Amino acid sequence: MMRGVSILAIVSLIVLLSSCDSKMVFDESHPISEHNWKSADPARFEFEVKDTLALHNFYINLRNGENYPYSNLFVFVEMEFPNGKKSTDTVECVLADPLGKWYGDGSGSIYDSRILYKQDKRFPLSGRYKLNIYQGMRKEELPGIYDVGFRLALAK
Repeated sequence: MMRGVSILAIVSLIVLLSSCDSKMVFDESHPISEHNWKSADPARFEFEVKDTLALHNFYINLRNGENYPYSNLFVFVEMEFPNGKKSTDTVECVLADPLGKWYGDGSGSIYDSRILYKQDKRFPLSGRYKLNIYQGMRKEELPGIYDVGFRLALAK
């Protein structure tokens, strides 16, 4: 009995440690209400940056259903710096190949994609950053988007 508990504890610890990502700085996703992303309703994120020397990679995490009507998704990524200045990037997220096969990892009819959109970037200031991701598909409502996320990871 005791030996079984010890083995279970060791296996649980190995699984826990192997699932940790030591390079991850920030990773958060927000569900989209009724899986219908409105152009005026951004996914909002806030994170703290302390290290301005480290190189970072920026990712957009998307979860879409098979009912998403396009093979790509344009988004506007608006970042507000600790000093109040803002920058905006337009990012194309390619979600499917030309034949309609989804690129993301799938389970059933839902697919998860992680899109790298900035690589090896340094933050100019330490402090609190705000990031908003808006859908930019020229439609008021965009069906088939389940979650939108932002991930920040150390590049090296």
